[in-house]
Amino acid sequence: MDEKVGVGVGIILLKNNKVLLGKRHDDPAKAKSLLKGAGTWTMPGGKLRFQESFEDAAKREVFEETGITLKKTKVVCINNDRVESAHFVTIGLLAEEFEGNPEVKEPEQIREWQWFDLKKLPVPLYFPSEKVLSKYQKKVFYEEK
Repeated sequence: MDEKVGVGVGIILLKNNKVLLGKRHDDPAKAKSLLKGAGTWTMPGGKLRFQESFEDAAKREVFEETGITLKKTKVVCINNDRVESAHFVTIGLLAEEFEGNPEVKEPEQIREWQWFDLKKLPVPLYFPSEKVLSKYQKKVFYEEK
């Protein structure tokens, strides 16, 4: 078991009160994540690289996964995400200024992208994404649960 804590970013792309979510592959081997999540809906995101800012990580991950170019982002929350075999600090960012339309750029991991009303989110949601979206809607930066 790897006992290091990782750092990741999860990005809320918001347009007309709708958030962009991707359907993770049903096969756990293809929906690669130490925090599990096969078959769930997730926001774009991924691991922070050495010396990378949160904003740069968000721009890179969103572009790699969707082809969308972020213009401006802001940090909206922090999660402490843990499962038995992994531990990540997830930085939640909000992006309301961006260009492009979502495309499936990593079909081995994400099967499709869809826009969902914030009040009608799909299930099941990837738990780190669910926590970021919940904190954003409640305007809570951090809470341990």
